[in-house]
Amino acid sequence: MKHVRCFTPSLFLSLVHVCLVQANYAPYFFDNGARSTNGNMALLSLSEDTPVGTHVYTLNGTDPEGDPVTYGLAYEAGSRRYFSVDETLGNVTLIEELDREKEDEIEVIVSISDGLSTVSEKVRILVMDANDESPEFINTPYIVQVPENAPSGSSIFKIQAVDKDTGSGGSITYFLQNIHSNKFTIDRHSGVLRIKTGVTLDYEKSRTHFVVVVAKDGGGKLRGDNKVFSATTTVTVNVEDVQDTPPMFIGTPYYGYVYEDTLAGSEVLTVVALDGDRGKPNGIHYCIVNGSEGSFEIGNTTGAISVIKSPNQLKKEVYELKVQASEVSQEGDVSVHAFAMVTIRVVDLNNHPPTFYGENGPQNRFELTMYEHPPEGEILRGLKITVNDSDQGANAKFNLRLVGPGGIFRVVPQTVLNEAQVTIIVENSAAIDYEKFKVLTFKLLAIEVNTPEKFSSTADVVIRLLDTNDNVPKFSSDYYIARIPENSPGGSNVVAVTATDPDSGLWGEVKYSIYGTGADLFLIHPSTGIIYTQPWAVLDAEVNSKYNFYVKAEDTDGKYSLAEVFITVLDVNDHSPEFNENIQEKTMIIGSPVKIEAIDQDAEEPNNIVDYSIMQADPANVFDIDQSTGEIKLKSYIRSLDIIHNITKNKDCIWSLVVQAKDRGSPSFSTTAVLKIDITEEIKSRVKSYILGLKKRPWTIFGICMSGVLSTISVTMVISTIMYWKSVKRSKLHPQGKIRKIIRGPPRRTVC
Repeated sequence: MKHVRCFTPSLFLSLVHVCLVQANYAPYFFDNGARSTNGNMALLSLSEDTPVGTHVYTLNGTDPEGDPVTYGLAYEAGSRRYFSVDETLGNVTLIEELDREKEDEIEVIVSISDGLSTVSEKVRILVMDANDESPEFINTPYIVQVPENAPSGSSIFKIQAVDKDTGSGGSITYFLQNIHSNKFTIDRHSGVLRIKTGVTLDYEKSRTHFVVVVAKDGGGKLRGDNKVFSATTTVTVNVEDVQDTPPMFIGTPYYGYVYEDTLAGSEVLTVVALDGDRGKPNGIHYCIVNGSEGSFEIGNTTGAISVIKSPNQLKKEVYELKVQASEVSQEGDVSVHAFAMVTIRVVDLNNHPPTFYGENGPQNRFELTMYEHPPEGEILRGLKITVNDSDQGANAKFNLRLVGPGGIFRVVPQTVLNEAQVTIIVENSAAIDYEKFKVLTFKLLAIEVNTPEKFSSTADVVIRLLDTNDNVPKFSSDYYIARIPENSPGGSNVVAVTATDPDSGLWGEVKYSIYGTGADLFLIHPSTGIIYTQPWAVLDAEVNSKYNFYVKAEDTDGKYSLAEVFITVLDVNDHSPEFNENIQEKTMIIGSPVKIEAIDQDAEEPNNIVDYSIMQADPANVFDIDQSTGEIKLKSYIRSLDIIHNITKNKDCIWSLVVQAKDRGSPSFSTTAVLKIDITEEIKSRVKSYILGLKKRPWTIFGICMSGVLSTISVTMVISTIMYWKSVKRSKLHPQGKIRKIIRGPPRRTVC
């Protein structure tokens, strides 16, 4: 018997799976080298300025069996995630900003998988430098102490700056701002700050210098552009003082005075000297070199000069002392010196002020009465003033001046020695005006010139002014404008004019008068200035609505001024509208209006504006009238004579209308007229209108007749002339006929 083995389907599939698993190989990355942009990212280099979001690499590998692969990125615990990868395409994208100065290498675990096997590799990515850092100064602020006698060209400080970039971007050079006005220079590579060659420091001229230092890197690429960064800092250089300047006297020149009551041993004045080196000053020692002649001494440390003799023992009026100031060091050594001259004057005691005198002795008030506006340069002879100072020499010298309203008077003399007669002279006549000042008050001041006491005295000068007629009457306005209704009765007030004269008494009284071509209808009150109409005056705006004339204001001396007066006569409604005829005849063509007109003689609106209306018509619904123009026309529905014949049995088509013309014044006036209208059609109307119109124009009829006569005469003359020339022409063509006529004559006379 034969045995047959049977295999189930599930067992077969299991065997196939085991065979496939045993035959699977792991995927792997391509190793394309460090400069490749695809592979396993080994030794990839990226610049730190690569923008976030940039596609920086492509992971690339394969599976031996040709199965599709996926890619992955992983990081050590605690590491920043700088990249992301597309699992299918292997595209690696930068997702975090790079900074070489913080992290110059990045470790990433890259992986490739075919679904069954995964291969991982740890790769190192290098971050390359970009010039993204600026230089930074270290150990700031910089404050340097330098003695003022430091040699020219010597080094005083070293500035140091760092740049975290590498290569040219990390190299630093130094330079100074405002190098031409600077006393310093800097080594561009080392940063050593030096005093410029040929330049020295001086504490007395400038104690502090501010030096601006710039540190600049060597430049480099940043995001594709070449960038250079720099930084600045300020170095404060404090100059230290050294003893190199002599002392200096303060407050020169020096002057002192010894008076007649000065006691021996009294201090006259003090001189002061200071060490020119203010930072570390030395002490000062004073002495008198010469010129004192045993009369003065000086304090060695204080500089106080004293007189050692009584004033009556001094033999000179002026002493010139030469004073020496010497520096004394802390060790007691006397070094440099300075000199100053001191002038001491011996003077008498100034104990008398200037004094004013009148005719009867000392006086401090002087009065004068005078007319206003005296001539300029005139002396006020009514004032008898003398001034005196009893001191001698310079103590008796003083100035005179007037204190009060300026520029009106001046005083002579202005400088006095001992005694003088005081003269006051008019300088500005116009300012001496009674209308402005009834009384002028001044103070006459005498004050010493060259004395320390500056003694002074004053005296009051009172000038009372008398008035003169120096002003012209002046109107309150250059012109006056008035209005008066035309129906005002005679003697009506029109306007009041006003003029003033600031003079006093009779000179200030004003008299008014009027004159001019427009003044005939008006009068003026001579005292009040009221202008009114003549008692018989009748004003009519329609005849003359404008008047202008002049008004005069005159004082008692005949001084006067003028003003112009403009008077407008206001229209009132005193005229009725008037038609040229009370009964008028018009011919109306159907479709065309006729016009009536009334004139109102009033001068102004609304008194002379006329409104028209139809007061009476039979029948009443045939005509319309324009209220403003007076145009009369048929109602719009009347377009032919047939319609008119249907309205009325009157076959001749003549209507009589009562038309009113009314003005717009208040009160209003009106006038009526009868208007006869003959209505006709256009062709008939023209001939008829013309014939009817001739009735009112006799001269036109006379002209037509004369034209007919002249035309007849002209035609007759033309016909006669033509016949004459024809006969002349015929006689030239047949001369025999003419001879016969001449010969026939005599036989006839013979027969007779």
